[in-house]
Amino acid sequence: MNNTLIKGLALLEVVARAQRPLGVTELAAQLGIAKSHAHRLLHGLVELKYVQHDPDTRGYAASVRLWELGSSVLEGLDLRRIAQPYMEALLEQTRETVHLSVLDGAEVVYVHKIESHEPVRAYSQIGGRAPAHCVATGKALLAWLGAARLADLASGIERYTPRTIVEEAAFLREMDRVRKQGYAVNRGEWRESVGGIGAPIRDIQGHVIAAVGISGPIARIKPSMFKALAGPVVAAAQCISVGLGANPLANQQLWNT
Repeated sequence: MNNTLIKGLALLEVVARAQRPLGVTELAAQLGIAKSHAHRLLHGLVELKYVQHDPDTRGYAASVRLWELGSSVLEGLDLRRIAQPYMEALLEQTRETVHLSVLDGAEVVYVHKIESHEPVRAYSQIGGRAPAHCVATGKALLAWLGAARLADLASGIERYTPRTIVEEAAFLREMDRVRKQGYAVNRGEWRESVGGIGAPIRDIQGHVIAAVGISGPIARIKPSMFKALAGPVVAAAQCISVGLGANPLANQQLWNT
């Protein structure tokens, strides 16, 4: 594969995710490439209008064109369109922020969300990422991976809070629990003050391809509320799955295991 293309895309990703404009030296250091190489790549991205350069601060930032490109991709996702009404209903039922997530390696990517109206709520952004092993939608996606992939993941889990499940045997038991009950919970395992509940979304073949879930302050999403809140979350996931062509009757064994 073209190494320049790979480096250019990696550079674009760093710029897009940055919270502020970054200089050539900083970008080169983050990517582990020569400053001259970073400058050439940035020059090309600026010419293509995916990156903009501020001559006063000498910083580089993502352009509106990149946002337009990402928005076009999101608009083309049937998943997002089909999920929208059920996410809205879930917000009304639970009053908590609703996320639609997909798995990318060991992380979840939030492809859509609807913000809670509560003054104290969980904050995130579309396109944001989280470690899959310690958020509810991530667990709901991981649980149906093959045994070999789960075992490999379990051997190198990172701790984020005192509640993060990092022991291999405990994590595998958690995955088994998710499969049996049909939903996953986050007990403050990524951000200590935030809890969540997530359920898997299946495609026409019954494969888990995404997850929908809610997140909010641990004071509201607490163990005593898990079962009550899980009902609407699981129902939303199943409705989205049916909208994608899944047949819960034909795939009853998959849906329950």
